[in-house]
Amino acid sequence: MSENSSFTSHFIELRSRLIKSIIFIVVIFIISYTFAEHIYSFLVSPYADAVKDDLTSRRLIFTALHETFITYLKLAFFVALLLGSPIFLTQMWKFIAPGLYKNEKKALLPYLIATPILFLLGGMLVYYLVMPLAIKFFLTFESTGQINNLPIQLEAKVNEYLSLIMRLIFAFGLSFQLPVLLNLLARIGAIDSKYLKERRRYFIVIIFAA
Repeated sequence: MSENSSFTSHFIELRSRLIKSIIFIVVIFIISYTFAEHIYSFLVSPYADAVKDDLTSRRLIFTALHETFITYLKLAFFVALLLGSPIFLTQMWKFIAPGLYKNEKKALLPYLIATPILFLLGGMLVYYLVMPLAIKFFLTFESTGQINNLPIQLEAKVNEYLSLIMRLIFAFGLSFQLPVLLNLLARIGAIDSKYLKERRRYFIVIIFAA
């Protein structure tokens, strides 16, 4: 087989696997949008649980006619990417695996498995711990208006709440990839335990800022 024909066959295979991944993501997007209201209710649960014993009547509002519709679209897209990423990684693995040696496959496979699992753990930390604590903390800034007769009360918007929890899930999911990144850097010899130990204080500051 000539070099050009080999390149063409690899390109066709790559295109085929990308198309399969995109089709799966589109299907998940359609399904997610169908159940967008239920998914959003699930994401709102931390807020609902945090204020369930509150004497103040709570609700979620939207201030633009199309806001809820756009919010559901964003939610469906977020879920599609979240659930579609393991399929995408699997397709990419099937594409590159035949060209790897056995020891290289053994070295890379754990990272492909650990990446989505760690991302999921980061999302669970946000949902079950970070969001309830954050909601209760920010609600402490409400006031009853006893000083100037103008109370300060939260009127949470549908779109803003979703944007907040999606950003937190994405941020914590990425931060949970730190063990994978450090292990990869250690494997290629860029860092080692001694290097990290000597610069511990700097890394703590960087992690805290991130």
